[in-house]
Amino acid sequence: MQRHAAFLRGMNVGGHRLTNAELRGCFTAMGFDQVATFRASGNVIFTAADEPPTALERRIEAELAGALGYAVPTFIRRAADLRAIAARKPFAQAPLDRAAGKLQVALLAAPPSRAVRSSVLALASDEDRLEVGPRELYWLPRGGIMDSALDMKVLEQLLGPMTMRTMGTVELIANRYFAA
Repeated sequence: MQRHAAFLRGMNVGGHRLTNAELRGCFTAMGFDQVATFRASGNVIFTAADEPPTALERRIEAELAGALGYAVPTFIRRAADLRAIAARKPFAQAPLDRAAGKLQVALLAAPPSRAVRSSVLALASDEDRLEVGPRELYWLPRGGIMDSALDMKVLEQLLGPMTMRTMGTVELIANRYFAA
């Protein structure tokens, strides 16, 4: 059995409401064990038999679509992946200290190609710092994310489906559920 984190996109936004208890029930009904949720934004921690993350993503997406009646893009990270994301320091301390915005982590469905990485990094500015990880995009907005001029639709066209969390949320999940 391995522990995983599922990051679900679009939970409790746009009229799609689900309590953490209901979400845990969905995952338990799928046969997962030790199911826990973190905050009400689609973060689910669970254990499952050894199965490739992409297979887990597809299975969870299909089951949730059937149970909820709408698509729920799912991004799975294993313990080592999540610890690496939480430990990464994509930006120097000075820009972090100057920024009013929070460091964001976009979890990606697949590793971006070298050309895509270059295209994404070309969108960076002093107002919106960007760094690309193995299957993540790190974004440090100088102000609030709603005040940013960064075009998220262009980013998604380049990178494919993604879901965003603050680095603080990722660190808390990693420390609480995946400490080595």
